Amino acid sequence: MTHRVVLAEDNFLLREGVRGMLSTVDSVKVVAGCADLPQTLAAIAELRPDVVLTDIRMPPDRRDEGVQVADHCRRAHPGIGVILLSQYAEPGYVRALLGQGTQRRGYLLKERVSDLDDLVTAIGIVAGGGSVIDPKVVETLIDARTLAGDGELGRLTRREREVLEGIAQGRTNAAIADTLVLTPHAVEKHINSIFTKLNLSGDRVNHPRVRAALLYLAEGRR
Repeated sequence: MTHRVVLAEDNFLLREGVRGMLSTVDSVKVVAGCADLPQTLAAIAELRPDVVLTDIRMPPDRRDEGVQVADHCRRAHPGIGVILLSQYAEPGYVRALLGQGTQRRGYLLKERVSDLDDLVTAIGIVAGGGSVIDPKVVETLIDARTLAGDGELGRLTRREREVLEGIAQGRTNAAIADTLVLTPHAVEKHINSIFTKLNLSGDRVNHPRVRAALLYLAEGRR
């Protein structure tokens, strides 16, 4: 299956560099390259891509245009995935991106885009309805809450923090178990403990748990 992608990035060299990288991959086809928000919205309406890979800050205002693209797709084209590209792990953007759900949403740091395999994998996951959050973003959110003196997060054991990172990255219980060399039953017990300690609700198996974990980490102290 070939995933059709609209690429939105106002930096010409970066945009064409990413387009060139993706052109070597059979499973991805860049159908448009856009330099600002109006061009991006027009391309989405005309081409109906599978995924929009977009910078967060673009003309005309260079503020949160990528988030606006995600909001627009959520309302008008819910089947289109959106991956935000950012230079920084910014909690406000994470919160804005995932506030209405994690399905078909991704947040990647630009420094990781040079890893073609990771980028292609992220596009495939988001196109398929999943979510992809850069591991460095999750680490930054956890560290920020810890430094802020979050008592609830401080109650987690080291292993529970590792499981929480896996949840926030959208991993399944089986994937978390493989990564941490645990049994699926042990992972489930850790997840139950995490959700109890952090007072999080939602399905512990599917996407709501990802949304709950990420929003908890991104929203700052309660």
